[in-house]
Amino acid sequence: MMQNYKMILCYDGGRYDGWQKQGNTNNTIQAKLEGILSDLAGVQTEVFGSGRTDAGTHAKGQVANFRMDWHKGTQALQQAINQKLPEDIGVLALEEVDGRFHARLQAKAKRYVYTVWLGDMPPVFARKYSFWCKDGLDIEKMKQAAAVFVGTHDFKSFCANKRMKKSTIRTIFDITITQEGQKVCFSYTGNGFLYQMVRILTGTLIEVGEGKKSVQDMACILQAQQREQAGFTAPAKGLMLEEVFYDTNYGFEIAD
Repeated sequence: MMQNYKMILCYDGGRYDGWQKQGNTNNTIQAKLEGILSDLAGVQTEVFGSGRTDAGTHAKGQVANFRMDWHKGTQALQQAINQKLPEDIGVLALEEVDGRFHARLQAKAKRYVYTVWLGDMPPVFARKYSFWCKDGLDIEKMKQAAAVFVGTHDFKSFCANKRMKKSTIRTIFDITITQEGQKVCFSYTGNGFLYQMVRILTGTLIEVGEGKKSVQDMACILQAQQREQAGFTAPAKGLMLEEVFYDTNYGFEIAD
């Protein structure tokens, strides 16, 4: 009998072409997982992720599910998968779940964190996981600008897919910007994010911090619904999928 399994994954996305499997390459996280699970199951096994991450983007808490006929226990299955995975992908947790569970369709919210490093010298040991800004950033102005994006808005200006036919309306529950020494972290929690949306939001906020855009510009950029009006797309290497939420108890509420 086929069981439905949920797993929480971490990965360094630096050498992969993103999460989603593609016809022209097997160098994706999903393809690696499906190859291993298919070998273990003896039949083709499909993996469903909570969402796509771009090429070069990392994850601490990606969630996926798959169906398999397995009789040796979840711990043995987790160990078997990890033994076959490359060292930059790992299964943090694995459990058998209700057959109706679907990692993407039932996700209620996600949290992404983007890391920026300040200073006149590049971050030697954090260079693969952060974006280096030589010039200082005005943290308070960036916080004021970020507040404009909290709530339900049409984020078409922050979508890299210009041919997007589906709705570009999303809800952001919270954006926090914190600084610890030279490290600045942008944390975004929302009910969903468009293609490269977090990276474009971050690039736009960085431009505010650099004085290239003003806090007042943010509402105009939203209203314009044109990608060209927003800031640059921050590099993928600074982005981390931190957590995926499957109930509404993630600590934020948006007033009507």
